[in-house]
Amino acid sequence: MKKWKLDRIISLATLVSSLIAIVLVLKKPQPVAPTMPPAVAAAKAQSFQEKVDQLEQPKDPAKPSPEVHLSSDEVNAALAQAVGAISSAGSLPTTVPSSADAEIAPGQPEVKDYQVSMDGDIARGQFLTQIAGKDVYVTLAGHLNSKDGYATFDPTEFKIGDLNIPVSLVNDALQKRLSEQRDRLKLPDNVAGIKVENGELVLTQK
Repeated sequence: MKKWKLDRIISLATLVSSLIAIVLVLKKPQPVAPTMPPAVAAAKAQSFQEKVDQLEQPKDPAKPSPEVHLSSDEVNAALAQAVGAISSAGSLPTTVPSSADAEIAPGQPEVKDYQVSMDGDIARGQFLTQIAGKDVYVTLAGHLNSKDGYATFDPTEFKIGDLNIPVSLVNDALQKRLSEQRDRLKLPDNVAGIKVENGELVLTQK
């Protein structure tokens, strides 16, 4: 009788733990960046473009390579403008391109609703994707750097919904996927290096 009770308790505990895990996975986590009004986002996107344009200017050989420092707001605004979430005039478009309009490689999960933040030397990204037909938020944080002309990423945090996943369980798969997408990680011709420092994305001119 005691063994039956113990087995029953273990079964119930396992069931409850599984339910909690499912709830945490499907729960929308705290956003990594605040939402900006369209006019503010447009101004930030313009600031992003102006700073990036500086990398096109002729470099003075007598001076150190120029650096461009981009804030989280500027990066988020540029991402939003790139997918049509805001217009260059600072207003919401009458129609926002759906993810179905984007070019998605075969076998690649549909990804949308990007958000980026930077804290110290850590970059944190959050996006919405589908897992088993359910909309799920994925949060990924780590060290963003570059090597031999390509961006690199060393993860320090991985979350699905509100559920923390040990980085050791996902790092191999993540690095394999990054290796498969190596062409997309190539730095622009005028950028020598990329890193996160003091809460900003820093691009060094080549």
